[in-house]
Amino acid sequence: MDRDVYDRMAQHDATHWWYVARRRILSGLIATHINLGKSAKILEIGCGTGHNFDMLGRFGQVDAIEIDEGARALAEQRLGRPILTAPLPELTGIADGSYDMIALLDVLEHIGDDLASLTHIKHKLKPGGKILLTVPANPWMWSAHDVAHHHHRRYTKPGLAKVAQQAGLKIELLNHFNSLLFPVAAAARIIGKAMGKKTSDDQMPSPAINALLTRVFGLERHLVGRVPLPAGVSLVAILS
Repeated sequence: MDRDVYDRMAQHDATHWWYVARRRILSGLIATHINLGKSAKILEIGCGTGHNFDMLGRFGQVDAIEIDEGARALAEQRLGRPILTAPLPELTGIADGSYDMIALLDVLEHIGDDLASLTHIKHKLKPGGKILLTVPANPWMWSAHDVAHHHHRRYTKPGLAKVAQQAGLKIELLNHFNSLLFPVAAAARIIGKAMGKKTSDDQMPSPAINALLTRVFGLERHLVGRVPLPAGVSLVAILS
C-alpha cells in the first residue's frame, strides 16, 4: 500500500467507521461460525497496524505477520512481542499444522498469486482449522482506491469460490457484506471514476457522519452469516 494509506490506518484504525464496524461483524462470525477452544492458536496474516488484535485475542493466542516495517513496529507495540515477517505465498518459517484459525482480512487482493497463497495457508492449519477471509468485491468497482492500496484484483463471489476450491479448501461460508451501504458506495465509485478521482476512499469523515456509518455498517453483525446478502462492497468467507 502507499505510505500515506498506512499512516491513515495508524491514525484512524481505532475510530474509523469501517474498521470499527468490520471488527464487530467479524467477531460475531467467529463466535457463531468457528468453534475455537480456549487454547486456540490464531495467526493474522497482513496484520497492518495490529488493530484487530484485541478482537482476535478474545478467541485465542494471536500471532501475526506484517511485511511493512512501519506498520509492523506499531503492531509489535500493540501485541507486546515480535511480529513475524514471513511473506505470502510461501510463509517460510511457519510450521505446517500450527493454527486453529488463520485470518486474512483484506490481504489476499494484495498478493499476485492468490491460489498459491491459499494453498500454503491451508497447510498451516491444524486438523479442523479454519481460514477467515475478507476481500473487496465487484471488479467493476475498481478505482483509484484500489490503486492506492496496491490491489491486484477485486473478486466476484464465483471467482473467490473457484480459487478456494482449486486450493483444496472447503467453503463453509461465502457471503457479501458491507451491503447496507453498498448503494452509496457504488454511486460514489461511479461518480468518482467519471470525475477522474485520484485519491482513495479511506479519509476520516466528520464525527457525525462517522458515527452514522459505524451504526449502519455495524448492523450487519446481525445479518452476515445468517441472511444471504445479494450484493456488497466486500466478501467474507470461512474456509477449511
